[in-house]
Amino acid sequence: MEVKPPPGHPQPNSGCRRHRCWWEEGHDPKEPEQLRKLFIGGLSFETTDDSLREHFEKCGTLTDCVVMRDPQTKRSRGFGFVTYSFVEEVDAAMCARPHEADGRVVEPKRTVSREDSVKPGAHLTVKKIFVGGIKEDTEEYNLRDYCEKYGKIETIEVMEDRQSGKREDLLL
Repeated sequence: MEVKPPPGHPQPNSGCRRHRCWWEEGHDPKEPEQLRKLFIGGLSFETTDDSLREHFEKCGTLTDCVVMRDPQTKRSRGFGFVTYSFVEEVDAAMCARPHEADGRVVEPKRTVSREDSVKPGAHLTVKKIFVGGIKEDTEEYNLRDYCEKYGKIETIEVMEDRQSGKREDLLL
């Protein structure tokens, strides 16, 4: 399989193979593994490393894929991890939810380091964002069109000043 550099990065010198470029190694070293890794919960007990890999590599190149097993019984513990080459591939996998592997809907989640996992809010999923400084004459459909490039918009709430009735800020 030919590995190509991501867009915007120079093509490797085909004549020189003494030094390998990071894209030939399989991932960008500036992107920590934790940011390229997903926890996959709700796996079928029949799911194998290979079947998990087969499903999740539809979203990008995997550098690692493992179904966690009980050390004594070797039976699946119902969860696993996949690690992508690039953060954008993790984003693509998260945007492609829901995922179904081996007949079960599984739940991918971005991994959280052990030291961060004890912090308040570490396991929350962000559902709303606040956008301030929107010009008064901006139409809702313009905001929706722009913001949907980054994900599905369920609702847009335009805040209004109670006294003046003027549009203020926005909650997506």
